[in-house]
Amino acid sequence: MNIESLLESHDIEFEKFEHPPLETCCDADRLQLHRPGQRLKNLFLRDNYGRRHFLLITSADKAVDLKALSRQLSLSRLGFASAERLSRYLKVRPGCVSLLALVNDPELQVELWLDESVWQGEAFQCHPLINTATLVLEKAQVERFLQLTNHIPVIMPIPQQAAMPS
Repeated sequence: MNIESLLESHDIEFEKFEHPPLETCCDADRLQLHRPGQRLKNLFLRDNYGRRHFLLITSADKAVDLKALSRQLSLSRLGFASAERLSRYLKVRPGCVSLLALVNDPELQVELWLDESVWQGEAFQCHPLINTATLVLEKAQVERFLQLTNHIPVIMPIPQQAAMPS
């Protein structure tokens, strides 16, 4: 699927930046890429039983406390989903995940969790199903995209791991 064509056909505006492949937020740091909008960390998670799947979006520098998040939501232990599950549910490979991958989830099998601190931002950096480009969408455009995919985000505070004493 060409995500850019889909966005354009629904009048969802974005700014595009091409770059070398970025697998992690650290890769972008090393290249010292400067793009507008918030840098995001996209975590594809599952519950302990593998029955529920979640796309968690938070700030790039947040170390998420999955144990605390599990307790907060009264869920069995949360963990990272496998590359196979990522491919099955969002049709992307590791390093290419962003909220734009929800276009590949028409059955709504993946729940979207947004860190409330991120949702307060005005623009968001998203991989367009590949990691050699970044699309920057303003918040209103993200909202239109989520309406298009029928995904309703759960906006909540995401707990952070305690800092290690030095």
